[in-house]
Amino acid sequence: MENDKKIAVLIDADNVSGKYIKFIFDEISNHGTPTFKRIYGDWTNPQLSSWKSVLLNYSITPIQQYSYTTGKNATDAALIIDAMDILYSNNVDGFCIVSSDSDFTRLAARLREAGMYVIGMGEKKTPAPFIAACEKFKYLEVLAAIPANSYKNAGKTEKQVDLKEGMANTKELIGSIKIIITESSDEDGWAYLGEVGKRLNKRYPDFDTRNYGYPKLTPLLLSLRQFEVQSRKTSNPHVTHYFIKNKISK
Repeated sequence: MENDKKIAVLIDADNVSGKYIKFIFDEISNHGTPTFKRIYGDWTNPQLSSWKSVLLNYSITPIQQYSYTTGKNATDAALIIDAMDILYSNNVDGFCIVSSDSDFTRLAARLREAGMYVIGMGEKKTPAPFIAACEKFKYLEVLAAIPANSYKNAGKTEKQVDLKEGMANTKELIGSIKIIITESSDEDGWAYLGEVGKRLNKRYPDFDTRNYGYPKLTPLLLSLRQFEVQSRKTSNPHVTHYFIKNKISK
């Protein structure tokens, strides 16, 4: 199961604020269990003071890295070296790299080449190459804007907040969903909703219904008004399967 994964959490303190710490670990818990928890930076720098107050509460190990040379990012180098050491230890199933820095693009790609599950977390300013290199990418502003269980009218289709859409804007998202449905549907045009969501995540590493202001996939799809959604009962009264179909233009 996805949430049984052992995940090494490596945080670039130079590029992420300590105000996101709760949302970072809340999100990680949806994907697995954090085993290694390390944060990198020059802790003599007053700008990192926001992190110092939360390290003990979350049992994060601070790694001191002095900036020996002007213009060189020693923090990035230390994080990358540790990541490779952890990879070769064979003690984890995946990594969570918390940074908005494109310098970790090659690292994310290398970890995935080794069969690791790689989650990226960063602010909206994160360059697209780093996002694309991760298996999944989460925007910190989005996680902080809508904490779990805080949605109003979560079952309705009205958009609640104005959030970053992600690599795919709404128009592109609709087009991709239509193609996925066509590719995976039965003879009557119905596609299994779970499969559609799975393929969307593969096409867009940063796809998250919360980017568009919705807690789940079904209300997001209904809000787009381009699709029909159908629920089907199963032999198990506690399990319902959902299917989606492209609406036929009149």
